[in-house]
Amino acid sequence: MDDGELLFLGAARQADLVRSGKVTARALTEAALRRTERLDPRLGAFRAVLAGPALAEADARDAAGEGDLPLLGVPVAVKDELDVAGEVTTFGGAAHRVPAARDSEAVRRLRAAGAVIIGKTAMPEYGQWPFTESAAHGYARNPWDTARTTGGSSGGSAAAVAAGLAGAALGGDGGGSLRIPAACCGLFALKPQRGRVSTAPHPHLWYALGTIGPLTRSVLDSALLYDVLGGPAPGDRWAARPAPTSFVRAASTEPGRLRIGWSATPAVPGVRPHPEHVAALRRTVTALRELGHDVREVDPRYPDTTAAFLPQFCGGVRAEARTADRPELLERRTRQTLRLARLVPEAAVERAVRAGERMAVRANRVFDRADLLLTPTLARRPRRVGALDGAGLAGAMLRSLPMIAYTALWNVTGNPAASLPAGFGTDGLPLAVQLVGRQHDEATLFQVCAQLEAARPWTHRIPGLAL
Repeated sequence: MDDGELLFLGAARQADLVRSGKVTARALTEAALRRTERLDPRLGAFRAVLAGPALAEADARDAAGEGDLPLLGVPVAVKDELDVAGEVTTFGGAAHRVPAARDSEAVRRLRAAGAVIIGKTAMPEYGQWPFTESAAHGYARNPWDTARTTGGSSGGSAAAVAAGLAGAALGGDGGGSLRIPAACCGLFALKPQRGRVSTAPHPHLWYALGTIGPLTRSVLDSALLYDVLGGPAPGDRWAARPAPTSFVRAASTEPGRLRIGWSATPAVPGVRPHPEHVAALRRTVTALRELGHDVREVDPRYPDTTAAFLPQFCGGVRAEARTADRPELLERRTRQTLRLARLVPEAAVERAVRAGERMAVRANRVFDRADLLLTPTLARRPRRVGALDGAGLAGAMLRSLPMIAYTALWNVTGNPAASLPAGFGTDGLPLAVQLVGRQHDEATLFQVCAQLEAARPWTHRIPGLAL
């Protein structure tokens, strides 16, 4: 089996090969590092490649004979807002210089499950934008077309998985930052219920908005990662209700006939969806009906969540920027965000959290008449790289709106929501749709997403550029 074939198998199958002794953890890690050395100069997926530590970790896996670990030997990349012991957590910028003393809880759980941490991935500074571009580290480029954006803010993680540089990658989602890059790069990503994955050592990630989760090649890979990552830790501000079953089991179980509402209406006024995104949505409606579901158009009557989202955005960026060692090196746009944040005292942020809880009650009324909600993931096609060039805070926000028009609402409400591939546009880039579940109900999302994946398998191999 050549490197390309091995690296496009995904996390679950890679771990199976290592557990069976058909491939060693070292051989798998070496293959990922060779591919990264060859391709990442064109992609910019990684901020730092941890070749030496990763090989040492792989050797330790092989020597220990840990045959029952679910992620044994799988190369996993980590977004650069999560601590990896001995490495600087840069948050996508140049203002942080001190290495982390220990792993974040999510990274610790990955290692405990047998994963090999191979690098830290690119992101915009403090994850503020749905484009992975920063003054310090440049652009992350879409493996399907390197002139196009990966989306963001977990765009480096998405590029790494899409190009076969990692079996899976961790990211974060505070307004769509897992689902948006998944949609741009042809991957699966599920934003979990708020509190499903621990944010330790921090009590929260952007207050009620942020969650941590994986970008993967398949629904099963995502379920496997969430079985590893799920559960609270001491100090977490939020904790999801315990899942009724393992997510791997859910992804392997037929859901039965469900009521699924669909809508092409964005949650952001004034944004119009691209016609190809609406067409992909309608094709998915047809596929779900063919699978036996009752699928009907609905009017979600979305609330305007600006008053809940914006203060938490400002407060979240402020909290992370306070840890900077060299604040004078923050980007111009970040300094503008922090000036805006001065107008939002902590009490106003807490009021925004409570306002979001009230808005969640209204938004979740759609589930009185549907088990799931189907929408596009994005309103527009992935832009050319350089989307943030020359833009100040206001300009960057305006350019971001079509990217977050379907996703950010569900960060305010806390609901789980998944982006899954839905074919390709005329530009050759992936299309995607979003499925949103009731609060705490990732299991039904995994069931239906796995059902769609089996009925209409998505393509992972990227043509051209030797990718």
